[in-house]
Amino acid sequence: MAQVTIDNPPLNLFDSTLLLDLDRFADSMSADDDVRVIVFDSADPDFFVAHGDMTMADDPASFGALPVALEEDRSLNPMMRLHERIRSLPQVTIGKLRGLARGGGAELLSAMDMRFASLEHAGLGQIECGMGIIPGAGGTAYLPGLVGRARALEIILGWQLIDAATAERIGWVNRAVPSAELDHVVDTLAARIAALPHGVARAAVEAVDAAAESTTHGLRTANELFGRLIAEPVVGRLTKAALDAGAQTRDGERRLEAIVGELT
Repeated sequence: MAQVTIDNPPLNLFDSTLLLDLDRFADSMSADDDVRVIVFDSADPDFFVAHGDMTMADDPASFGALPVALEEDRSLNPMMRLHERIRSLPQVTIGKLRGLARGGGAELLSAMDMRFASLEHAGLGQIECGMGIIPGAGGTAYLPGLVGRARALEIILGWQLIDAATAERIGWVNRAVPSAELDHVVDTLAARIAALPHGVARAAVEAVDAAAESTTHGLRTANELFGRLIAEPVVGRLTKAALDAGAQTRDGERRLEAIVGELT
């Protein structure tokens, strides 16, 4: 498991420095088979990533020329390319949101596989329309899949801050939990994913993503991946151990998650 702590004072702005740093990190992870989960956090309790650096508007040509994620579609701007690189990483990516994330910061989170937020302090927003533009780092592409078309338009056109409880209810974050529980919730999930047999997490993500194209494509992809995984020796070993521990008995089925969690 890898932990990324974003620390770009004074406001954790999404400037060229942060763009290039995140790109270098993503590049280092793109072929790393040992890391299965990446958790993104912030050193600033008030801001995950505040938003894109507004001074980039003074020199859009220099922003557009930043050498970020050059293997991605060159017709996209650097921030979009970075978010697509992060979205397509082979690891499961999880955002841990304690404070605020607007604009590019919210879009960075939306590009991740999962997001968890502090119930008391977190907020997300796409403020761009209020500034005379539209989200320019993936928000218009990512939000409809997370919250649906109508709510995506409400978030973007309304450009107000969305509190954590509402973000959970509409699907922008997985869960909003009390701040005191945020580390435990995220770290427990990340450790559970990291402990899965090799290839399982990536296959699950690939199958879910394939279903976004069409149900038929999703089923075919899942069938192929399922068939590949079930042939692995570890599956037979884990199945036998589960049965020996009480799976498929009345008492065992009442605590099946505990049985599976104890398998080695």
